[in-house]
Amino acid sequence: MADIEIPDTTKDVLQALADDAGVPLGDYLTRLAAEKDRERALEVGAEAFRRVIGGPATVAAFDEAFGGPAPAQRAPRAA
Repeated sequence: MADIEIPDTTKDVLQALADDAGVPLGDYLTRLAAEKDRERALEVGAEAFRRVIGGPATVAAFDEAFGGPAPAQRAPRAA
């Protein structure tokens, strides 16, 4: 995957984050990818859980304990 082009400003930010973490950039990106993969799995699992349990009170209790889904971004509507 060495053929991926990353803007210099983005690479500089990633390098600074890796430096702050005290790891080489490649290791930092590996950690970042694993973290994002876990986040995605948790989102998928939480959504499946919501579909299974479905009751509003149970969903509200789950969201209170573990955090609800991010609010949907909506485009402004014309008047």
